Amino acid sequence: MEPAEIAIKIFFVGLAYAIGAVPFGYVLTKRFSDADIRTGGSGNVGATNVSRVAGKKLGLITLICDVLKGAVPVFLAGAMGAGNPGGADTLMAFAALAAFLGHLYPIYSGFKGGGKGVATACGGFLVAAPLACLAAIGVFAGGVVLSRRVSAGSLLGALSLPVGVWGIYGSDPLFAASAIVALLVIVRHRTNIQRLLSGNEPPFF
Repeated sequence: MEPAEIAIKIFFVGLAYAIGAVPFGYVLTKRFSDADIRTGGSGNVGATNVSRVAGKKLGLITLICDVLKGAVPVFLAGAMGAGNPGGADTLMAFAALAAFLGHLYPIYSGFKGGGKGVATACGGFLVAAPLACLAAIGVFAGGVVLSRRVSAGSLLGALSLPVGVWGIYGSDPLFAASAIVALLVIVRHRTNIQRLLSGNEPPFF
């Protein structure tokens, strides 16, 4: 691989992180509501808390934006790696992980105040491993319906993602990225896990 090609790919992964770091939940609530998402509800900038604090319409728009900021970089990565399946998988895996980490640890706020990354990871893997991601979405939806808690669905969906990626695609880079995503989703939900175990996690509906 030529140095120029390496530099371009490093730049591209950095761009994926920068896109993933855009806090759409904060931007939208600041622009279109009187709520401060950082102090309302759980203080999280993700779509679930936006729905609670600023209404379901803004929550849905936030969800779409967070999905797109994972999907767009991975789509571009796949286009860059077209014709080289192994290379495409690797670049898409790095792009998906970079966008996800950007959402969790946004540079624009000193790497603090990020969300839990579920929607952004979903967007990335809808492009990189669509069948596995759709299966994980099904697990997520079932978990939410049965428990009435988004956090429970998110945890179940995250755990199922690497299983589906490996079982359907058998791609080492995508499996590694999905496993890291699952682990970090669990870490980011640690307070939710405590509330779920104690029966204090508030229902979403």
